[in-house]
Amino acid sequence: MRERVLVLNQDFQAVGVCSVQRAFVLVYLNKAELVQDIPRKKLHSPTQLFKFPSIIRLNDYVKIPYRKVALSRNNIFRRDNFQCVYCATTHHLTIDHIVPRSHGGKDTWENLATACQHCNTKKGNHTPEQAQMPIKRRPYRPSYIMYLANYTGNINQEWNPYLMQN
Repeated sequence: MRERVLVLNQDFQAVGVCSVQRAFVLVYLNKAELVQDIPRKKLHSPTQLFKFPSIIRLNDYVKIPYRKVALSRNNIFRRDNFQCVYCATTHHLTIDHIVPRSHGGKDTWENLATACQHCNTKKGNHTPEQAQMPIKRRPYRPSYIMYLANYTGNINQEWNPYLMQN
């Protein structure tokens, strides 16, 4: 049971991801309700069958402090799916400043992207427009819950409506 369960606050905002066991206990103790199950899977006890949770909603509102994803080399690679934003290769990856530092570019989520050594060298000290190297995916600041869901290694399709509203 390596599957993960999306946890929603009382207002249907995604607040985290937990194990199937934890989700089952929360639902069983009436601290959460089952929003979505996986019909093809069941949890078994010696005498009963239970629905296999995919999304649960907490019965009481939990105030969650604003959390942000730390700007780091590994998190930039993770956000860009370990692919170069120029050619989509997955080899010899580096970090590229979209607007070079010498042109006033900052170390921000929106200005840093994953690039292979070849594309980074080819682009040099230019913007993508100057180097005539269009970006396949524009860099963005990832939401904490999207980062958390990606970090677990699996995002169920039924989670998307709840993850996209954050």
